[in-house]
Amino acid sequence: MLTPSRLVVARKRRRMTLAQLAVASGVSVRSITAFENGHKQPSSETLEALATAMSFPRPFFEGPPIDEIPIGSVSFRALSKMSALDREAALGAGQVSALINQWNERHFRLPDANVPTLSHLEPEEAAERVRALWGLGEAPIPNMIHLLEANGVRVFSLAADCESIDAYSLRYRGKPFCILNTRKSGERGRFDAAHELGHLVLHADDRLAHGVEAEEQANKFASAFLMPRAGILAQSLHDATPDRILLAKRKWRVAAVALAYRLHDLGLLSEWKYKAVSKRLAQLGFRRGEPGGITRESSQLLGKVFASLRHDPGRISLADELSIGTDELNLHVFGLVPIVLDGGRQAGPPGRPQLQLVGARRR
Repeated sequence: MLTPSRLVVARKRRRMTLAQLAVASGVSVRSITAFENGHKQPSSETLEALATAMSFPRPFFEGPPIDEIPIGSVSFRALSKMSALDREAALGAGQVSALINQWNERHFRLPDANVPTLSHLEPEEAAERVRALWGLGEAPIPNMIHLLEANGVRVFSLAADCESIDAYSLRYRGKPFCILNTRKSGERGRFDAAHELGHLVLHADDRLAHGVEAEEQANKFASAFLMPRAGILAQSLHDATPDRILLAKRKWRVAAVALAYRLHDLGLLSEWKYKAVSKRLAQLGFRRGEPGGITRESSQLLGKVFASLRHDPGRISLADELSIGTDELNLHVFGLVPIVLDGGRQAGPPGRPQLQLVGARRR
């Protein structure tokens, strides 16, 4: 039996309109609409044609229903400028990530969510509160993704076909999610992660997570969270030169332009000095990228999951259990899925400590 919501998710993940899927599958728009609405069931041959057209394994369409992600619950940037296909593909990616997370929660003990709602505070104070709650002091954060995961945020990579979107976050079934674009520099990826944490902390039901004001608030939170006031003031960065900023950015693991902006925001760079520094950094290539930057951060939690699965030879692959295919799975898990090599060996990330398994329920 076809599960209608899964047909909708697959079509949106593949950035297809009803008309495009009809052409690719040879199934009429009217029939596909009836299938998605649950008014009609396809024949075996028709379901096979739809599955082939969308490059999803047929069993995917026969699984349990998938919950919709309401557009209003997602912190998309520049929502009004996004095309419908971009928006729906990104939401579909979030739904697939949620499926992966549900599987993880059935088989492993994951950290509980520890993300406060501080919508009544200004971004700077909210960042200070979260740092205090998480015991970070005023020191640089070694790894943003690991920190989020340790505090119960479910972090996944954004599929490559959604690369026009920087990142987004949401609360899904009571769990905080952060979906990150992995095509940016390591420094800018860390800022994206902190920005999305800002949305989760600042934008509860009583404050909209969309629009210019919300984005500015999330940016201010990220800046204060990655570069805390007291820690920056202690670095003697008053009237810092571009060379001094490039040296200090290594300590804080942030983009050079982000550090310059923070110094200006804290009154350590005058308006004139800030403009001069920004111009020089742009000349050095730091406006468009991060020359000689840090390595892109990845998921520690997902790495442990796949390490555990590699040590359990009797278990079928996670891609098969979810019926999404290895290529699709890898798009959402930072490319951490082991790849089978000639001779049956597997290539993947080095083994890490196993998560604690809980009783697994099999269908």
